[in-house]
Amino acid sequence: MTSSSTPTLSPLHLTGELDAHLSRWLWLVKMFLAIPHFIVLAILWTAFVFTTIGAGVAILVTGRYPRALFDFNVGVVRWNWRVGFYVWAALATDQYPPFTLARTGHPAEIDVDYPDRLSRGLVLVKWLLAIPHLVIVALTLADLVIYPWATGAYSILNLLVVIAGVFLLITGRYPTTLFDFLMGINRWLYRVLIYVALMRDEYPPFRLDEGSEVGEIHPATLGE
Repeated sequence: MTSSSTPTLSPLHLTGELDAHLSRWLWLVKMFLAIPHFIVLAILWTAFVFTTIGAGVAILVTGRYPRALFDFNVGVVRWNWRVGFYVWAALATDQYPPFTLARTGHPAEIDVDYPDRLSRGLVLVKWLLAIPHLVIVALTLADLVIYPWATGAYSILNLLVVIAGVFLLITGRYPTTLFDFLMGINRWLYRVLIYVALMRDEYPPFRLDEGSEVGEIHPATLGE
């Protein structure tokens, strides 16, 4: 793809390594095994909201995202991705997520490049600019009632992950094409997250980058 602007590397680096020998049945109980993480994440995401508000005020005044707040928020996003990769977002590893904000040797990792400067004006309008993406996010994550009498509901992402689990249970293998597709969806979701969380000014591209690790490249975008 060509562009009149010079392509730039994406500030989001989201990776996930599919385990070669996943347990056929462990995915059935991972939601219960991850309960301690869900409790911690509820606290961390509450803190994330307040640190993002504080960062927004700092950006309005100084044009910079305080590094300590940035590192904390990246850590929260990283923790969430590791748990998601283990449970609801991929089921792609049997390695239990560590209780830490820092990088580890876990198969799922996230890094976000720290911005030297951020647009002061964009802080006030990013939610509005992101509406097209937020609609897609809502369609991907919102619960769908498949049958009127159903006691529960699944999002599109949940359904795809359950399909992967069923394949794993029956065949002992995780379909790699489905894994690549799920990675693309998650990469899209997290790009939108770091944008609306004020961590970067690059507007998220409308694109699935599939695979465990990719060189994410997109044209120069809004706010530059």
